[in-house]
Amino acid sequence: MAAAPSAEAIHRRRWAILVVLMFSVLVVVLDNSILNVAMKTIATPKPTGLGATQSQLEWAINAYTLVFAGLLFTAGLLGDRIGRKKVLLGGMTVFGMGSVLAAFSGSPGELIGFRALMGLGAAFVMPATLAILVNVFEREEQAKAIGIWVAAVGLAIAIGPITGGVLLEHFWWGSVFFINVPVVAAGIIAMILLVPDSRDPAPGRLDPLGVLLSVIGLVLLVYGIIKGGQLADFTDAQVLATIGAGLLVLGLFVWHEKRSDHPAIDVDYFRNPAFSAAIAAVALVFFALMGVTFFMVFYIQSVRGFSALDSGLLLLPLAVAQLLFAPRARLVVERFGARAVCTGGMLLVAATMAGFLLLDVDSPLWVLEALFFFQGAGMAHIMPPVTTAIMQALPREKAGSGSALNNTFRQVGGALGVAVLGSVLSATYREGIQGTLAAVPGLPDSVRHSAGESVEATLALADRMGPAGHVLLGPAHDSFIHAMHLTALGSSGVALFGALVVAAFLPGKDADGGGPGSGRPREKAGAGADR
Repeated sequence: MAAAPSAEAIHRRRWAILVVLMFSVLVVVLDNSILNVAMKTIATPKPTGLGATQSQLEWAINAYTLVFAGLLFTAGLLGDRIGRKKVLLGGMTVFGMGSVLAAFSGSPGELIGFRALMGLGAAFVMPATLAILVNVFEREEQAKAIGIWVAAVGLAIAIGPITGGVLLEHFWWGSVFFINVPVVAAGIIAMILLVPDSRDPAPGRLDPLGVLLSVIGLVLLVYGIIKGGQLADFTDAQVLATIGAGLLVLGLFVWHEKRSDHPAIDVDYFRNPAFSAAIAAVALVFFALMGVTFFMVFYIQSVRGFSALDSGLLLLPLAVAQLLFAPRARLVVERFGARAVCTGGMLLVAATMAGFLLLDVDSPLWVLEALFFFQGAGMAHIMPPVTTAIMQALPREKAGSGSALNNTFRQVGGALGVAVLGSVLSATYREGIQGTLAAVPGLPDSVRHSAGESVEATLALADRMGPAGHVLLGPAHDSFIHAMHLTALGSSGVALFGALVVAAFLPGKDADGGGPGSGRPREKAGAGADR
């Protein structure tokens, strides 16, 4: 067996290791953003697509989210215990296998199942990448490395729709999943050659009850959120029961962890206001962002009539802003402090969310592009500092747990954003269009109901009606714009609340330790690595 690389050798190749970790993140995030532009094609009847219904399309997304969110915390703990490189390689392998199977799905049901398998792989990839990063880089370089890592996420958000658009123009719908395979293969080879393994040198006894409670609680919570979004009714008995059960189980998890002498996670870390504020900021900003992303795809494609490829190109300013500002955010934090920088970023995100009120059916594209750019700039000044605060608040040997917490709250926040704000969008749109649909002569109630689900459903009905359906186009667009404006206001309000949270609790420039996450002494690089 080859000897493990020395700490000096790891330090020399740390930037090459970061590139490999970025590609791991890129393929996982890129897959979800690709799927967003492929949904319309997958809904098309065979052989062009799979003929998936709106509900089946939602579950193709949600099956991934449910498994991913439910297992993130467990994956982080497993990486700390058996080795983060092993977990990363295993996750990439499962993700690649799921991608191949999803690409050749013969039915919507198969696609949903294979997307869940991809979520399983992704759950083991995301925490491991950030945990390895924290163990490879010294504390003084971690903020810069995390900024670059965050920029890779932003890049994937934009590259996904562009790549998806190009693939859908030239290949079959399954190519949006098959594209993952060469990236995964190259990533696995690079990981074997470059990435060092690391783990908690003293993991202590297993906490199987804590792990089981975390999985059950997270799955129930996320499923309840998703179900509430699908029904557009969070007062439904099934939704309330599922969310309540999830919160109850998570409450039992916290109670168990506080009493255990070998907890899976030390919940006392949440007593640190800066740590809790950073975790809350991650959840809130993704709540707002994912809610907006949900309606923006329909605005660009259904209302404005742009193609999937055009949609991806229009998102480029969001990625460009993150690529420009995220790696440099640490410099602004050093000058003004984490509190001022994150509060400013949250306020900028809130302003751009409110700026979507300027958009109409024929607004100049430069307005949309400017909003995307400034939104990306705001995100770039939030995510690196809060991620650094989270990771540096925990000991290095617990990096997997810290990364898992970061990703879990981001995923739950994003799922809540899509569900809650998606419900607002859906309910407002239905209310606006129902009068027009009721006035269409001879339309069965079932068709009228399904056509009112979304602007895409209304436009599909108009297309089937031929020239007579033209009467639906204007009201459908107007109803959607009104619903989009109301949803954008909700997103803006959430981001404003996030600004209040970070302004109140994140450390300022003159805080002891000089920055986010300070206060807990760290070992030198290489501590906790397998030797």
